[in-house]
This record gives sequence, structure tokens and C-alpha cells, in this order.
Amino acid sequence: MGGAKKPSPTKQEKSQTGRDPKKTKKKKADSGPKKAEITVLVDEQQAMKIIQGSKLVTVHELARQTGVKISAANAFLRDSEAKGAIKKISGHSGHHIYKSA
Repeated sequence: MGGAKKPSPTKQEKSQTGRDPKKTKKKKADSGPKKAEITVLVDEQQAMKIIQGSKLVTVHELARQTGVKISAANAFLRDSEAKGAIKKISGHSGHHIYKSA
């Protein structure tokens, strides 16, 4: 009553060659240059002018006005707070509000 199903022509071809051409893996070689780390620095003079010129400043506002990523602006604000140049007024869950000291 039954029996083994007749293999399709592609399966027959694969069994004859001994390997599946779709499943061949290419090894990632060390060809090509490696990606360099990109660091974006905030212009301190420009950022301090923005902070001193406004009553309050947030990370998003500073990033938008200086034209850098939010992570770079956040790092600048944290460093400036550690130096005592600005104070953290309030905020929660990563949304902090700063003002100049």
C-alpha cells in the first residue's frame, strides 16, 4: 500500500551532488577595513551659551540645538553636573531638567 514517495527532481539533483547549494555557508573573512568608533563631541562653548541663555534645559533640547545625538548631549550634561557647572532641578526616568549653576 504505500511506500516511499518519489523524490522531486531537485531533491534527486541534490542527492547526486552530495551537498545542498542553498545551505552552503560563506565564512566571514577579515576582508575589508574594520569600522572605526565614531565619537561626537558637544561644542562646550556653544552648549554653555544655550544653557545659560535659557531658564531650564533638557537633554532633548540641548541635543536639538547643538545638532548632536541625545546620548552625546546626555553625557555632556552629566559631566557638567559632576563639574558643578549646572544643577539637576528635577526629572524622572531619564528625563531630567537642568539649569545653570
